[in-house]
Amino acid sequence: MTKSELIQKLSASHPDLHANDLEKLVNTIFEEVTTTLVEGGRVELRGFGAFSVRERAARRGRNPRTGVAVSVPAKRVPFFKCGKELRLRVNK
Repeated sequence: MTKSELIQKLSASHPDLHANDLEKLVNTIFEEVTTTLVEGGRVELRGFGAFSVRERAARRGRNPRTGVAVSVPAKRVPFFKCGKELRLRVNK
């Protein structure tokens, strides 16, 4: 599901709200999650899951085309851990 599909679905289920207001709401939520992760925080949505940032150490990688060893720098990557309720609903 894309962000625009999410907004359309919310608009259909809440006809009393304008699509522009729903778009602002969805964008605000995503922006707050992003800002918190950039600052190194954690976002937990009970029943859905938790977003956090993990550190990846620098390492020696390999170019798959040429086989030449390359240096891969350390980086921070977003991580999502599924909540129990979501996992149970998906596995029904």
